[in-house]
Amino acid sequence: MANVLTDLAADIYKAADVVGRELVGFIPASTINANGSERAAKGDVVRASFTRAATAVDVTEAMTIPEGTDQTVDNKTLSITNARAVQIPYTGEDVRHLNNGIGFETVYGDQIKQAMRTLCNEIEADLGEAAGTATPAGTVGTGGTVPFASNFDLIADIRKELVDNGMPPNDGQVSLIINTAAGANLRNLANLQSANTAGGTDLLRQGVLLDLQGMALRESGSVYSAAGTAYNIAMHRAAMELAMRAPAVPNGGDSADDAIVVQDPHSGLVFEVRSYRGYRKSMIEVAASWGVKAWKSDFIGHVLG
Repeated sequence: MANVLTDLAADIYKAADVVGRELVGFIPASTINANGSERAAKGDVVRASFTRAATAVDVTEAMTIPEGTDQTVDNKTLSITNARAVQIPYTGEDVRHLNNGIGFETVYGDQIKQAMRTLCNEIEADLGEAAGTATPAGTVGTGGTVPFASNFDLIADIRKELVDNGMPPNDGQVSLIINTAAGANLRNLANLQSANTAGGTDLLRQGVLLDLQGMALRESGSVYSAAGTAYNIAMHRAAMELAMRAPAVPNGGDSADDAIVVQDPHSGLVFEVRSYRGYRKSMIEVAASWGVKAWKSDFIGHVLG
């Protein structure tokens, strides 16, 4: 197999780095099950085991050891539901034209960025919909009214709902993913703009949303909405999982003459880039297979807006 992509590998990895910093909140807030060495076909199943709540019994003295209480371990599954690709065709004349101008490598790198951006946004939307349609452990706020207009009390309210439902509150794995309208309201709150009350100047100087009430605040363009109401999401990382693999290929491979699997070091997402040769024409494909699941809806809360 010819090393067609070797000279372009630096551009590909650089593109993955850039995409990992886009406005996606659900991806870094979820458990990512990504493996660059494995492939998956659409419809493949990922399994996980879950234990139920335990039952306590009275301690009774005896000369024999108790049998113990039988427990049921549930088996839940996550399906790979998507096998998607962005395909970039090139003729010899296309390359010649580009090299006579700004250069093929420059345009190619930008196209790879856009391809991964497209797939990344689709994944983010799937996670947002799964979290938004899950039966929540708690719901706060008013539908149709963007939250945090005058205070951020709703963050404490939704945290209470989740903590009362057994969610671990202090392990650094809890996020609040909000849309940009809610983010704008938070940024406009005077007490968060003031260094003496906010504890720093990151929001005032850099626009960085601060962690509040033990939750990492993240913005997303894919907060799920229905009937004009946006479902902003408070969730523990264990509540959502994204399983991602390179798409399946037949035994012995297909007609691709080179392939590179790229794992974004920031988001953990795995993309495969493949090169195909035709008659005076070639095609670069950026592809991924994935599935999402809200495993524990009791660790998901909705902040209406």
